[in-house]
Amino acid sequence: MRIRFVWVGKTKDKSIATLTDEYLKRIGHFTTVDVSIVKEQKADEADSARIIENESEAIARAIPPGAYAVLLDIEGRQFSSPDLAGFIANRQQDGTKELIFIIGGFLGVSQHLKESVRQRLSLSRLTLTHELARVVLAEQIYRAFTILHGLPYQK
Repeated sequence: MRIRFVWVGKTKDKSIATLTDEYLKRIGHFTTVDVSIVKEQKADEADSARIIENESEAIARAIPPGAYAVLLDIEGRQFSSPDLAGFIANRQQDGTKELIFIIGGFLGVSQHLKESVRQRLSLSRLTLTHELARVVLAEQIYRAFTILHGLPYQK
C-alpha cells in the first residue's frame, strides 16, 4: 500500500520541512510514500471562496480513482496512536492500494471535498498551523507503522 500526502503549498519553515522529511523517510522503510503539493493560491480576502474552490479542485485532481482519501478536518474523528495503527492495518487488509492524507490550505476546503473523502481525521482539538500539522501527521503515521511492526519507538 502506498501512502501519499497531499497538501497545499510548500513548507516554508526550514526546521519543520527538515523534520517532516525525516518522518517521510522513516515511513519509507515500511511502505512507498510520496507527497503531492498543490499550488497555494494568492491570498485575497475578497476571493476567499474562489481560493477554497480552486485549491479543493486541485486537491481532488491529485486523488486517483479508487484511492482511500483521508482529510484532516477539525470536525473529523480523533484517533489514538494505536487506533491510527489499526486504521492503517485495516486499509492494508482490505486491499487499499493508495491511502491519501490531505491537508487543505489555510482557508480550508470546499464542502464538496469534505463530502467526497472516505474519512475525516482530526489530529487534535487544538489549532495547529498547516505546516506543523504536516510534521505531526507524518510522525503519527510513522508511529503507527512502528506499532504494527512491534518496534520500540512508540513506547
